[in-house]
Amino acid sequence: MFNIVRYTPEHKQDWDHYVQKARNATFLFYRDYMDYHADRFKDHSLIIYKGQHIFALLPAHEQGDVFISHKGLTYGGLIIDSNVTAVAVMEVFRQLNLYLKEANFRQVIYRAIPWIYHQQPSEEDLYALFTVCNAQLSERKIATALFLQNQQPWRKDHRRRLNLAHSQNVEIRSNEPLERFWPLLEQKLSRKFSARPVHTLQEIQLLQSHFPENIILYGAYKDDAMVGGLLIYVTPQVIHGQYSATNEQGDKCGAMEAIFEKVFADYQHLLYFDNGTSIDPDTQRVNEGLIQHKEGYGGRAICYDTYTWTIDK
Repeated sequence: MFNIVRYTPEHKQDWDHYVQKARNATFLFYRDYMDYHADRFKDHSLIIYKGQHIFALLPAHEQGDVFISHKGLTYGGLIIDSNVTAVAVMEVFRQLNLYLKEANFRQVIYRAIPWIYHQQPSEEDLYALFTVCNAQLSERKIATALFLQNQQPWRKDHRRRLNLAHSQNVEIRSNEPLERFWPLLEQKLSRKFSARPVHTLQEIQLLQSHFPENIILYGAYKDDAMVGGLLIYVTPQVIHGQYSATNEQGDKCGAMEAIFEKVFADYQHLLYFDNGTSIDPDTQRVNEGLIQHKEGYGGRAICYDTYTWTIDK
């Protein structure tokens, strides 16, 4: 019923065309985004054909005998359009397991697309994982999302810092240059977490050049100096906070609260603001202080789930 083919660069135009019409895809699945780190991940993305037409896509890479969808992206699962049905997806996963067995894979790691990014209900894959693959939930990360159509009141400390930002004339500007923000971000991550951004400045500039309407930097300014910033990813119904940072002056003057107020107002026509996960990298458990801080803006929990199963030999 289905023919599964490994992606090659010759498929780029057809791949991107399907992503454009899919009901659960975002710009992260276009090849100009996926391929920026091709040197770090051995791509093994799959195209599922029904007859001569693409039926579904599966962004993935390989690591030895493990098939992974997809650690280089924030999320990555089966990409489908409005014509795809539950019974068909079950058959896709049966055929996928046969393909992976013939390709000598031993294990699958599958990172599902969180439901808030679905433009139509699209959890057929989760049912197929359960019934066809006997997959186990192997990782669950908790994130915080805010419903922009019915925003909840902010916690008192956030409101206080927002009022402080107003009184100190903190200015918020959009479409700011990335090179102005990146040193501030690197210093914040290094000082607080001994970490670095996932993207280098050159990488994020390259991605923004491909997707200028989707990757946007908001900056907070005090006396014409940047004191904070928020880099957002804009998708059809979700804004995702990709990177945020303030310096010491920004912390004191409520810079991030002022940025959030502006972003929420600018994108109130969308559905959700995804403020990212709150997981301690050392323990892989929730960072309670961080998630409570995010909940203070009126956000509540969603989960980023990973499933694992073994390929029968």
